[in-house]
Amino acid sequence: MIAWTSDELTTIGTTEELQIASLRRDGTLSKPVTMWVVRHGEYLHVRSVNGPTAGWFRGTQIRHEGHVQAGGVNWDVTFADADPDVHDELDAAYRSKYRRYSATTLNRITSPQARSTTIKLVPRRQTRSTEPRSPRRPDIPTAAEPGLAGNPTDFVAGASKSANADGVAPA
Repeated sequence: MIAWTSDELTTIGTTEELQIASLRRDGTLSKPVTMWVVRHGEYLHVRSVNGPTAGWFRGTQIRHEGHVQAGGVNWDVTFADADPDVHDELDAAYRSKYRRYSATTLNRITSPQARSTTIKLVPRRQTRSTEPRSPRRPDIPTAAEPGLAGNPTDFVAGASKSANADGVAPA
């Protein structure tokens, strides 16, 4: 089984935002979505602030595979259900890491609706950070490209005030 390295856990765990794209039924990647990510032990977790109806979250439930990038780390991943016993600890991790945001924002990412969508990111295969993820999706930026992440106040777990129906903010 492949596991995150200590350096990857530190890099991704301390990065403000992560880009996530799910693998569609036809094998192509969806458009990446920017979201918050927290580390819990040897694992990384994400949540949908808009709950299970968010387009990006529904996409993760089709094949349970996709791609993440953050801080120069690029991995194909499996989207696994998180152990419900760690929700309180993940809430604390979100509140600590993102403490500079409003209580309203933090309450949304720690709500029962958001908690129900908690995904554990399990690495499957590392990809080179200097190349596009796939010849089928050369438009996926690398973490080094400017404008990869939106304004942090506009994004919370893939949601944005200006997001489209899939929870994706315009570039």
